[in-house]
Amino acid sequence: MADLPSRPSEQDLVDHGKVLSPHLDPSYTADFDGVGASTATKLQDPEDEAESSLRLPGGDMHRDLYHIQAKSKRAKLHQRAATFSHPTEFATSEADNDEFVPVHEQLAPGGFRRAFLAKQARSVSFIAAPVTRNFISFLELYGNFAGEDLEESDDESAIEDEETSSPADERRPLLGRRKSSKRIRTQGDASNMKSFFTLLKAFVGTGIMFLPKAFKNGGMLFSSITLLTVAAVTMLCFQLLLQCRARYGGGYGELGQAVGGPRLRNIILSSIMLSQICFVCAGLIFTADNISSFLTAVTPKDNVPLSTSALIGIQVIILIPMSYIRNISKLGPLAILADLFIGMGLVYIYWYDISSISEMHGFHPSIELFNPRDFTLTVGSAIFTFEGIGLILPIQSSMKHPENFNKLLGIVMLIITIIFTSVGVLCYGTFGENVSVEVITNFPQTSKLVNAIQFLYAVAVMVGEPVQLFPAIRILEQKIFGQSSGKKDALTKWKKNAFRTCIVLLTGVIAVIGSSNLDKFVALIGSVACVPLVYIYPAYLHLHGVAESNLAKAGDIAMMVVGVVAMVYTASITIVRWSES
Repeated sequence: MADLPSRPSEQDLVDHGKVLSPHLDPSYTADFDGVGASTATKLQDPEDEAESSLRLPGGDMHRDLYHIQAKSKRAKLHQRAATFSHPTEFATSEADNDEFVPVHEQLAPGGFRRAFLAKQARSVSFIAAPVTRNFISFLELYGNFAGEDLEESDDESAIEDEETSSPADERRPLLGRRKSSKRIRTQGDASNMKSFFTLLKAFVGTGIMFLPKAFKNGGMLFSSITLLTVAAVTMLCFQLLLQCRARYGGGYGELGQAVGGPRLRNIILSSIMLSQICFVCAGLIFTADNISSFLTAVTPKDNVPLSTSALIGIQVIILIPMSYIRNISKLGPLAILADLFIGMGLVYIYWYDISSISEMHGFHPSIELFNPRDFTLTVGSAIFTFEGIGLILPIQSSMKHPENFNKLLGIVMLIITIIFTSVGVLCYGTFGENVSVEVITNFPQTSKLVNAIQFLYAVAVMVGEPVQLFPAIRILEQKIFGQSSGKKDALTKWKKNAFRTCIVLLTGVIAVIGSSNLDKFVALIGSVACVPLVYIYPAYLHLHGVAESNLAKAGDIAMMVVGVVAMVYTASITIVRWSES
């Protein structure tokens, strides 16, 4: 009887792989679908997303060559793992997995199908990370606001059916229902440069326009020191939250559940919902005031322009149908124009302020270094301006190299601190005690350029309102409607639409109430809605989930105490000043 050919040794497999590797395309593997790349492949080049070699021309003919390469990589990994005295998470074989179906079971009737279903159940058990490839996909980060999955799936009922059925159910189709195209990746692919500009977009918005009046409320010196202090403390709290994320993973609410249970998760999500609604209210007021000033400047003097409340009502009418949009990326073209208009407004502010200060040979004579009466309003406005914690976690997840996120975040925080401080100093130094809440109204209203910038900036803020409102709506919808989808049920869809209409009407009512004192309304938002999210919750999560040394625990407790005291004190003083006015 002839001897059977001996099985090649691990060293032979490694040698064969060395010969084949230069001749094979590294972006293709022996995997069937190209998604479940082998462990060895992932270890060798985790940044590549390989496809199946069957996709190549003549893929069947050279399939065995890719199989030899895959065996070579596994043999090489096994040799390396054998040099360690402790097991690693990558050295486990498929047979060690509890869900692996042995060969003798696969040979039984229906066994191969059960093995396939078990493999598929493992391969789809991840949560996709948001990917920022362009500006349109930046809007999808709001579908993962604070790291939470807030997007409405294409067919949620189908997902429920798949989740409730057993992975090895013989009645399930061999190929499952198509899931949303947004949930197919586990690692982002955004470069450092793209992530840098995404962070800038996340922080620069409406709040910068309220800073000149905040400088008047606090004084030039006090306001400058406050902005620098708030920036430093905010950066510290961002780091606390990122440390918690590194240990537990997930979004902001999921971190709360991991550390403090479902109650803390609900509290965090409620704060996110409240802050986003308040941001939309501030945007409605800002837009209404600027449109009112624009109409006053461009219409004849005998015409009475619309009141702020009426303009808020018009915005609400426009915002209601926009709130029905389920796919937030459809707002992309409008958001691109919005960022362009905001950039134009900032360029004009710098040009006019610097020219005016040079002509006056110094700052306006009415400026103060410290305003003892209204300085607390400056604290709330500064916190409002730096509030961007909701997009920190999804932007980090979208990066190809998330290990570089801390460095990028530090650079962005430094840049926006310089921008915010310089805008406050220049505008307050130019107009002094005459500075308005919306600083654009201080510029010459007879200039057509100013009128155009004022109108475009107001439009930019208005088109950003549905984007900011989206997380609040989805958080409330998930709480009330669960995972029920209106894709196939018209009644459910219109119930959700009616609910969204009520939310928009509520924001309009709040905006009308806050329109009488916009600067105090913004300060109140910063004190009540932003302080817990930025300063209290991250410190609490770090204290109970990460901190081990006494020094770290003492720092977390101090941060929480300072946050609570600042929230209560600044909010109470703001309410008193509001009632007096």
